[in-house]
Amino acid sequence: MGMPLEVRSSTADDRAQVLDLCRSTLGWTDGALDEQFFVWKHEENPFGTSPSWVAVADGRIVGVRVFMRWGFVAPDGSRFRAVRAVDTATDPEWQGRGIFRRLTLGALPDLRAQGVDFVFNTPNDKSRPGYLKMGWSVVGRVPVSVRLTRPGAARRLLGARTAAERWSEAASVGLDPEDAFADTDAVERLLAHGGSSRMSTDRSVEYLRWRYRFGPLAYRVLPRGDRIDDGVVVLRVRRRGPAVEATVCEVLGPEPSPSFWAHVATSTGADFALRTGRGPLAGRFLPVPRLGPILTWKPLAAPGVPALSGLELSLGDVEMF
Repeated sequence: MGMPLEVRSSTADDRAQVLDLCRSTLGWTDGALDEQFFVWKHEENPFGTSPSWVAVADGRIVGVRVFMRWGFVAPDGSRFRAVRAVDTATDPEWQGRGIFRRLTLGALPDLRAQGVDFVFNTPNDKSRPGYLKMGWSVVGRVPVSVRLTRPGAARRLLGARTAAERWSEAASVGLDPEDAFADTDAVERLLAHGGSSRMSTDRSVEYLRWRYRFGPLAYRVLPRGDRIDDGVVVLRVRRRGPAVEATVCEVLGPEPSPSFWAHVATSTGADFALRTGRGPLAGRFLPVPRLGPILTWKPLAAPGVPALSGLELSLGDVEMF
């Protein structure tokens, strides 16, 4: 294969070929569902359409690299434009020829020129060394805590040292996100409650409606009181190895009481609830070392790599996409 390889930013005309390449190389077992997932995260995101780059040989796309747009806000109100390194696919005939590296490094100058401040992601153990060789830095392991919910849960948790399933289990607890976040004024009051002393995702009404509406992920919203602006917890139920996990994606508003977390435990039927947090938390949540994802960072327009202690991340921010 001595034919020349062109690496360039993708265009709307590339969409059909990009989806075909993803279908054939990413293990899409349900083409329609995976394509809907791709469209949701890359074309409907309120932070903007995902920028992507393609490798082309003899008029055919043989590699693609997609970055999902994200936004952060600092305690002083400063906003940062970010992207998350997510999907990549390479034609099997072209694997092992450095296409992933060329696409990734080729995208960085363009992203910087667009005003993107940094790239972040949570690569697995297999792909992390490649990112480090390309100039990414390890910020640290996002701390997580668990609340065991029923007898035998500790044993199942010990056997669950693996990635959680992407798709959720069906759950009827709480509200559908579309209904929960329908009242714009109430959601704005919810988001106005308090403020973070660390950099966090730039949440808005539009963000919450987009982030948790994708039906196959089966997110549920549990209100803290009679009104949404009293506080909510957003979660989903999914398998992690032999265990069933209630993944707590967001805690918005005041910290829930231990009795609320007990309700979460009984209503979801999960073996344990998992959330981000440092140290023992209210509601009998205890830290679990080495279970959280490892966050990596590549500065672009904004220099420097933050300390993990300077970031406030939820599982909704760092779930695998």
